[in-house]
Amino acid sequence: MSNGAHGNGRQPQRAILYARVSTDEQVRSGYSLEQQMEALRGYAAFEGYEVLEEIADPGQSGASLERPGMDRVRDLVDGGGVTVVLAQDRDRFAREPAYHYLLKREFEDRGCKLRALNDRGDDTPEGELTDGILDQLAKFERAKMAERTRRGKLQKARSGKIVNAKRTRYGFRANASGLGYEVDEEKMAIVRRIFHLIGVESVGVHGVIAALKREGVPTPTGKRIWERAIVKRMVWEDSYRPHSYDELEEILTPQVLAAVDPTKTYGVYYFNRERVSTRSVAVDTPAGRIYKKKTKRAIKDKSEWIGIPVPDAGIPKAVVEAARQRLEGNGPSSRADDRFWELSGGIFRCGGCGRSMAAHASYSKKGGKKVRYHYYRCQYASTHKELCSYRRTYRAGALEVRVWEEVSAFLKEPARLEAGLEKMIRQKAEESSGRDPSEEAKRWLERISALDNKRKRYQEMAAEGLIDFAELKEHLQELEDERSIAEGEVDSLLKRGKQLEEMRHNKDALLESLKEVTPRQIDGLSQTERRRIYQMVGLRATTGEDGTVEVEGDLAGLCFGVVGPIRPSPF
Repeated sequence: MSNGAHGNGRQPQRAILYARVSTDEQVRSGYSLEQQMEALRGYAAFEGYEVLEEIADPGQSGASLERPGMDRVRDLVDGGGVTVVLAQDRDRFAREPAYHYLLKREFEDRGCKLRALNDRGDDTPEGELTDGILDQLAKFERAKMAERTRRGKLQKARSGKIVNAKRTRYGFRANASGLGYEVDEEKMAIVRRIFHLIGVESVGVHGVIAALKREGVPTPTGKRIWERAIVKRMVWEDSYRPHSYDELEEILTPQVLAAVDPTKTYGVYYFNRERVSTRSVAVDTPAGRIYKKKTKRAIKDKSEWIGIPVPDAGIPKAVVEAARQRLEGNGPSSRADDRFWELSGGIFRCGGCGRSMAAHASYSKKGGKKVRYHYYRCQYASTHKELCSYRRTYRAGALEVRVWEEVSAFLKEPARLEAGLEKMIRQKAEESSGRDPSEEAKRWLERISALDNKRKRYQEMAAEGLIDFAELKEHLQELEDERSIAEGEVDSLLKRGKQLEEMRHNKDALLESLKEVTPRQIDGLSQTERRRIYQMVGLRATTGEDGTVEVEGDLAGLCFGVVGPIRPSPF
């Protein structure tokens, strides 16, 4: 009689069929859920199992147990009445042998077995040892394959070939061989227009987005409105910047350099520029627990980047550099792009909610002519009135003149300026209580390393049965909390050290630039130069309830005071 028969009084044999496939596996090998389920149905029918439920985890990694499908399986087993949970391969349950072991023990406590069609052992100690060894070998094979794939991609890039040429930079397409780029003239014309708007016509990013929207130009992803981040990334993308042969000598490998034409210019696509890690994060919602993908990106050291030549995009180098200089200088970023806004970009802030005062423009008829007015206002107050009630607006020209008068008066006294800068740096250094931020960061990094080692020991204890899954989860959560604190300390210390270094650099640069400058020349500094000085001294302008503006900086209050009265604009 088959396993499913229960005419002799035995309980029916009930099975859950489980299938999982990660996104990478789907793309790489077409390892489909349906194929797995078909094999499991056939096995269950042959063995006479009554199938309670078919559960799938599409696009889920086996490196974690945090999966919606696996949660469902564990809930059903916990409820009782499940004889066996079936999967096609052992690594469908978990890719980590320790997790597989924990699931097996958890299910056995509920009278349920964990079975895979590729099990090679049995329930004897010798059989479990065989499966354990095979699990470790499979893990080693996966690691070896991943490393072989990674090194293969690096070698391909070093030979001048584009890795995954189907996902090209906007304005290019894969060539006939699929190993390089060629210019897509229709899309590249849009790229050239973006550079021309920013670098030649001095249009800000908002102005570019508005122009593309008016012209009905779809985004690279097919949306109607372009995102600021996409436009900014495009300006800094070296694939669009022409590089001379001399520049390419510093970037390309000798093998790749030998294949380029010394009389031509090329763009450069960089491979291996980012380190990307993705993990599943459980989020509890009113509708139940869901899992979201959390991606962390980090830019690698430039020495690890691999340059690959691509066809010239047809954008003059001067235009590219002008566009980058405009973005780097944080020039006009408002919708009113016909003037330079000296106090935008976070310098001028609302005293009501603390957010940046936005640049705006309006029209009014005067004497039959259309007159344009430029002013600052709190954007948040107009969009979130319940959270900010500050309604005052400020004429841009009058405010910028008054702020510069306060700052320039201080710049005309070099001795006072230097004393203020020294005091600012000294106070910032004292915040570290006399400790070297880099040394402190090193100690916290050692702590993180110790926590990682402790995590490994807990996992080994769980694999050996010294602690159960609940205890392992509790210990790992404690370690994760400690690690988050340590990582936060490291970030804070590194930022503090970098800020201190920048402040010293800014002090020297500012004093050096003013050494030969006369008071008259200070008065004649351009708006771009004024803004650069504001950024160097950490200028902050804040609105007051009576319409005045308080101006201060990182010079410990030595140079600036209240600018007032600045009457609000009538608009």
